[in-house]
Amino acid sequence: MPRKEAKRIEPDTLSASIGGGRSAAGYTRGQSIFRQGDAADAVFYVQSGKVQITVVSEHGKEGVIGMLDAGEFFGEGCLAGQPLHMASASATAESAIVRIEKDAMIRALRDEPAFSQLFMAYLLSRNVQIEADLVDQLFNSSEKRLARVLLLLANFGKDGKMEAVIPKINQEILASRVGTTRSRINYFLNKFRKLGFIEYNGELKVHSSLLNVIVHD
Repeated sequence: MPRKEAKRIEPDTLSASIGGGRSAAGYTRGQSIFRQGDAADAVFYVQSGKVQITVVSEHGKEGVIGMLDAGEFFGEGCLAGQPLHMASASATAESAIVRIEKDAMIRALRDEPAFSQLFMAYLLSRNVQIEADLVDQLFNSSEKRLARVLLLLANFGKDGKMEAVIPKINQEILASRVGTTRSRINYFLNKFRKLGFIEYNGELKVHSSLLNVIVHD
């Protein structure tokens, strides 16, 4: 089954909890927010849009390790003393990103107990997601992993509705996220379309029937 959605913090809650030390900026699709190796001196919040987190190995191989939506944080490693970003972040759609200075975030977590509890709940729920991803990677087939990723991107279970994934979906990104080749992704997407699990008409739409791929043994 798809993982349970992480608890998210609403923009109004963020604004009320953090005064100075934050700034908002707009990003276009594909624009870099920060790069692997840049100084880690702030926490980032997705106010709207979508963000992709990637890592490049010392041999130059790139992998997608996170795909974030509105209400989610990234770059919080600086709060644990991480001096440099261990991954890169870029927008995968028109996005509004709030940058929160490290000191401002620490101050809010110290002085705003309600916000601190919400942020802790967010981190714990995301940790559950990461563990579910690891189990998925270790024990499920690439076909099931792709189905799960598509359902997550379509916000399955959120307010009881399905949404378009992304326009002009990038199969290279899906291959990296699933841990397989682009040709296998293309094969499975065509299979899902023929079975009526997805539609592709300029943008990819996912039907709840795609769950059959995950629950079927």
